[in-house]
Amino acid sequence: MNYRSIDDLSLLISKNLHKIAQDTELVVAIPRSGMLVASIIALKLNLPLTDLATFVQNGGIVKGSSRSYKMNHLIRSGDARRILLVDDSTSSGAAIASAKAQLTKYIEDGGHVTTMAAYVEPKSRDLVDVYFEVVSQPRMFEWNIMHHPRLSEACLDIDGVLCVDPTQEENDDSLKYLEFIRSAKPLVIPTTAVKHLVTSRLEKYRAATEEWLERNGVKYGTLHMLDVATAEERRRLNLHAKFKASVYASDASATLFVESELHQAIDIANTAKKPVFCTTDNRMYMPGASLGRAKVATQQFVSRVNRKLRKVFLS
Repeated sequence: MNYRSIDDLSLLISKNLHKIAQDTELVVAIPRSGMLVASIIALKLNLPLTDLATFVQNGGIVKGSSRSYKMNHLIRSGDARRILLVDDSTSSGAAIASAKAQLTKYIEDGGHVTTMAAYVEPKSRDLVDVYFEVVSQPRMFEWNIMHHPRLSEACLDIDGVLCVDPTQEENDDSLKYLEFIRSAKPLVIPTTAVKHLVTSRLEKYRAATEEWLERNGVKYGTLHMLDVATAEERRRLNLHAKFKASVYASDASATLFVESELHQAIDIANTAKKPVFCTTDNRMYMPGASLGRAKVATQQFVSRVNRKLRKVFLS
């Protein structure tokens, strides 16, 4: 599983800004994922930004009031003579080709379009003018993981993934917890039907859980819940990660588990011998991961960011 986070994307862009022509006047995003990449590029290069539909309609360029911009002479999108057309990734090249086809008149009138994707596959590197990294399939990105077709063969936790976690007061294994289940605030509802929902909620809360899932439009195949009498027994037996890993490992077609708790994510990955995405830190954990390595990776990332910030402030 080749996974890239928004942090990975931001660092990748920073390292590859030299690939973007200095005479670029406007960054044009292909909705929706291309807007994330284009926004970061435009911010880092202090260039104006617009989306493809607005550009085609020759819409006005919107600017903030807190900074001075390059290309301040541009009033409307079509005033730019050299644009960077951006998507997050390309595979078949269909999205890039379709977007460029909408710019035929602009090109005929003398406009110059440079196509760009942050990530390409080995087969698609020649389909854009500029790319930043070759990433083979299977691949997933933080910004679309909860709406990826691969979820149709995935396992998802509920608390901390689909809805907020209960507070310590709510987690009383009694009436307060039942009320939490019924009224829990949704976080992200997947677009795709999920094959397995795997939760360490107790079996006695199945009816309330199924009601919440239906009311919030969560589509799924099987709901797996712990069949023990009390939360105290669950804690005594330390069943959280063991139970989730057993369901994950039992389905050979399942290639992803989405878990909110870091320790459990690492335990599930190591027990099931498959990748686990943790929503707490937006990292993908592979078999062999350890909490120590996770902390070191986080510290290294924070250190890199702090060094970059110091350089900005000093300059």
